[in-house]
Amino acid sequence: MNWPSHGSNPQHLFKSMGLSLPDKYIDFSANINPIGPPSVLKEKWNDFYQEINVYPDPFAEQLKSRIVESEQISDDSILIGNGGAELITLVARFLTGKKVIVVEPTFSEYEKACRANHCEIQYHQLKEPNFALSMDELHPKLPSADALFLCNPNNPTGIQYSVSTILSIIEECEKQNCFVILDEAFYDFLIDYHSFIPYINRFSNLIIIRSMTKMFAIPGLRLGYAAAPPNIIAELSTLQPHWSINTIALLAGDLCLQNKKFIKQTQVYIWEERERLLTFFMKKHFVITPSQVNFYLLRDPCLKNQFSFFEFLLHKGIIPRHTFNFPGLEGNWLRFAIKSKEENSKLMEVLLEWRQLH
Repeated sequence: MNWPSHGSNPQHLFKSMGLSLPDKYIDFSANINPIGPPSVLKEKWNDFYQEINVYPDPFAEQLKSRIVESEQISDDSILIGNGGAELITLVARFLTGKKVIVVEPTFSEYEKACRANHCEIQYHQLKEPNFALSMDELHPKLPSADALFLCNPNNPTGIQYSVSTILSIIEECEKQNCFVILDEAFYDFLIDYHSFIPYINRFSNLIIIRSMTKMFAIPGLRLGYAAAPPNIIAELSTLQPHWSINTIALLAGDLCLQNKKFIKQTQVYIWEERERLLTFFMKKHFVITPSQVNFYLLRDPCLKNQFSFFEFLLHKGIIPRHTFNFPGLEGNWLRFAIKSKEENSKLMEVLLEWRQLH
């Protein structure tokens, strides 16, 4: 079956399964902020309209200044991009023809972009159910690699790796002349995340990718940034199309980054809802990953293959993210985003119905 490669756009999933999209459904497959965009964007939307006849700043100086102020790094260490996806594509072009390790399970776009640029891909597969990342197991693969992709917190498991583990990987990779591409797309959903951006001043091989579409629920605008040593940023920028980021995205991003209260509100909400869901899952004997962000993997341990469970949920208007295109998962888990309290309660209601039947 030709499974969709991303969450969201559920019409493509239902089409691939030969089903009709129901009139009412809840899409748990897209892991963006359930609170929605900051209200200031709606308040300023008419002001944005006044700017659509103006070419965007190709250097994104205003937004870049906001990030520089927040992260305490130089402006030549930042590259603004059209979402994390564009930045991943730019990094893959930077690595054209190189040997790349992808720590799995993870976001499929790393492999897709690297293969499009003729990279040689090697998996480093983490083992369920805890998906622990061990430097001892990874170490033997590094001498033959030019780059390593690592997502922290991980998508799709939601697991955050320890600071000591990641630092040991970066240090060893630097000794082996191997770049580390650290995707921090979901870092701001964590209350106490240890940022690795300061380490770009210490390590010459570190490239960090951040998305702004997840926390601020603006996937339709597309916005993100990369942080890396200036020489790497300079090379990545030569690969980026001109006018890559539109004016409205730049203005919206600047407003979003000023909204610290919104970020804290989101973090607290996600923590509370995740705890409520976890209590229910444990009580009803579902297995989930030890996620610390706004999504998690779940499975029914009574089933080896989760397809019948997946199909049941779709018929009930509950749309999780399938895992058929995550190497090492092969459909044996389902990924759910944390949604509104009402929507999460509906999920629990449907799971209770499933449990009563099985």
